[in-house]
Amino acid sequence: MSLCPARHREAQARDWQRRVARAFSRAADGYLQRAGAQQAMGEALWDRLPERASRALDLGCGPGHWSTRLAQRYGAGCRVTGLDLAPGMLEVAKRRHGDRVQWLCADAAALPLPLHSQDLIFSNLAVQWCADLETVLKELRRVLRPGGRALITTLAPGTLAEVGHAWSRPGQPAALLDFRSRDRHLTAAQLAGFSRFRVEPGIRRFHYPDLAAVMASIKGIGAQVSRPGARLTRDDLARAVRRFEAWREPDGLPVTYRLLTLDLEA
Repeated sequence: MSLCPARHREAQARDWQRRVARAFSRAADGYLQRAGAQQAMGEALWDRLPERASRALDLGCGPGHWSTRLAQRYGAGCRVTGLDLAPGMLEVAKRRHGDRVQWLCADAAALPLPLHSQDLIFSNLAVQWCADLETVLKELRRVLRPGGRALITTLAPGTLAEVGHAWSRPGQPAALLDFRSRDRHLTAAQLAGFSRFRVEPGIRRFHYPDLAAVMASIKGIGAQVSRPGARLTRDDLARAVRRFEAWREPDGLPVTYRLLTLDLEA
């Protein structure tokens, strides 16, 4: 007996969450060493932080780098919570950073936090992995106090286009993940009830010496999507190398991130 459409979507969402949590848990120990691009994009978000906060949430905290920096920036008077879906990431965060931050393993679409309990939500490149953008933004609005801010980086269509093209096969889409448009984020922020919201697009490009380094930068941080039934062959690898090499620039092989920066006020 087949599931009804709503239950089928719920089952798909749960399966997606499990796969994402497993992938990022596996990548936890070496995450920071391979996350140069992600760190660079987070620095731009860091410059937008408000002067003061007494309660701050790092959504999709990974191994705790930004959570700890938030705790240092705002001092002992600020209670910082680092939240992630991947238990492996939180194990690394606890081991490296201790209990200065409260660590929570939870889903961004069902935050275990009280109404209006946060002054600030910081989230660097995590929201694109959430299946239900609208519900996530509603949850962020719920837990922010009136006047509180959410500062978010996420990714738009066209991100990793070079990688998707290099590995694409006939009859398969080139995109590795269904990144959502700027308009989709604007609509979701409005529906969530934010009093003020901006979504600013940007492009960041990074260069790598070869295809192996490109793939290590993606797989090494857990950011890969399994393709059911897809088994790579030597011919697939050779074709991907040829395609990518055609785009080589003086600085190396280019990888493009189409960045969206969300600045939301409750």
